[in-house]
Amino acid sequence: EPIYKTNINHWPRFLFCTEHKNTFFLEPVFISLKNRVTFLTTEGFFLSLFFFPHRKKDNVSVSVRTLCYNPQDMLENIMLANYSSKECLMAPQHSEDGLLFICGCIGDHECNDRLIFDKGVNVVVISLVPPLLVAVIATMAFYLYRTRQPGKKPKDWGPRRTHYQSLDPAEGQVNGSNYRGKLPSLSDGVNSEISSTCANNLNHNTEQLPIQLEALVGKGRFAEVWRARLSHNEGGQYETVAVKIFPAVEYSSWCNERAIFSDANLKHENIVQFLTAEERGGTAAAPQRQYWLIMAYYNMGNLQDFLTGHIFTWTELCSLAGSVARGLAHLHSDTTPCGTPKVPIAHRDLKSSNIVLKNHSECALCDFGLALQLDLSLTVDDFANSGQVGTARYMAPEVLESRVNLEDLESFKQIDIYSMALVLWEMVSRCDVIGEVKSYEPPFSSKVCEQPCIDSMRDLVLRDRGRPDIPASWTAHPGMQLVCATITECWDHDPEARLTAHCVVERFNTLAQEELENSICTHTPILPSTEDQSPSLPSLPPCTDHSTGIHPHFTSDTQISVSSRQPSQM
Repeated sequence: EPIYKTNINHWPRFLFCTEHKNTFFLEPVFISLKNRVTFLTTEGFFLSLFFFPHRKKDNVSVSVRTLCYNPQDMLENIMLANYSSKECLMAPQHSEDGLLFICGCIGDHECNDRLIFDKGVNVVVISLVPPLLVAVIATMAFYLYRTRQPGKKPKDWGPRRTHYQSLDPAEGQVNGSNYRGKLPSLSDGVNSEISSTCANNLNHNTEQLPIQLEALVGKGRFAEVWRARLSHNEGGQYETVAVKIFPAVEYSSWCNERAIFSDANLKHENIVQFLTAEERGGTAAAPQRQYWLIMAYYNMGNLQDFLTGHIFTWTELCSLAGSVARGLAHLHSDTTPCGTPKVPIAHRDLKSSNIVLKNHSECALCDFGLALQLDLSLTVDDFANSGQVGTARYMAPEVLESRVNLEDLESFKQIDIYSMALVLWEMVSRCDVIGEVKSYEPPFSSKVCEQPCIDSMRDLVLRDRGRPDIPASWTAHPGMQLVCATITECWDHDPEARLTAHCVVERFNTLAQEELENSICTHTPILPSTEDQSPSLPSLPPCTDHSTGIHPHFTSDTQISVSSRQPSQM
């Protein structure tokens, strides 16, 4: 291995050579080197510089020799291959004395003033090239394998016709990659959806999906909701999805909702189905930064819009209201239907416009921008700014008063129960069994403006203890009496006195069972009886909170009151 850093800085050099110039020898110059090396240079056709090694103790001595040289002659038994360079480029040559470096130059005077050595290619770099090349080839092969192979349907994909019409693939003009294997399957039926309740529905795919926005279908405080097409590579087919788009200033809201959906245990038949979250824009083509949440699309719209144009039957009311309660109960629960532990979640903005209809018998909760994970590891300080949030019309009394008990996580669940009571009241007001069905009106519409402020709602709900009216005609139907009683218990002024979501679910399950039994009885002959019979009210089992035990209002042998009581006045 040649040594390039030497102490040779000066040596006699010829300004020029003539054909009659004699050979000139230099005295040995001793320098410290690690190897035995010989250097030789020539200038023009006649001048050469030699370095001959001499050993002295532990050092290596190098002697220098310059001469005028005829390139047609051999020099040290070597014929020079390159002697016409204008610089002294030292080339290694093998000789009898070992390694010899020689150069030839012509042109400017003292062209051998600076010796230039080729250090060669770094050995480390050369040794790294083969493994790096193999790694690059392997990575490219793996990428091509994953992206070019035909997409495979998951085992639970099921038949083409799905339970939700809005999720059925249809013919379209948009082309794109096949993402069926990368996205969670869009459920094709109640059974398949329940069986995958505990599956992780968060997409970890880093590629942006081939989505084309079609129409704006909703707009809220934080984001817009668009109907869009998710393209596939199967003959131009596509899925219809909903895209919730947050502007850059609402990044925190997007992060919060994405964090809620990232919990695999959130998946439930009465929670809107989440596909993935994406960051869009921030490029030259699209400089405006946007944050997307991509979810299943339900073409029946939200509950508030549906109530405006439709009237429920009693069966539809029981089914839809029960599904709302089941969705909220799943949020509040600390376990999944499979028994897996989960973190309870408070919605904190439950209202009819944040509930979508999957069909005429099922709803799904959506919009978790203000939702809060009720993690037991969090402290009061973590919830310090979690008090007065939501929509003023649906705020519970303690929220309007800013007196939420932050030390008890059940307080956040009780706030949701109050909001659910108002939603149930809206649904009951559009049911055909209450008698005269009026046009849809949101809660308190006759007492406050269209967009009431917190102060207005505080005066109405706190000072006046106001609640939406429940006319006597609503309770003529036996089952409706129980629904109205449930509503009044859910919007009780005292948070501790309100029912739990699980208790409400049990009540609607009982109503559904009574409805089923009544439908069977209508097709069964009944023997005449001489006794005067009056219509009986469905009896309900005691409400058991699956997270806290027996509800404080009921014991194992207590029957539920069916009176449609209003909140007590102070």
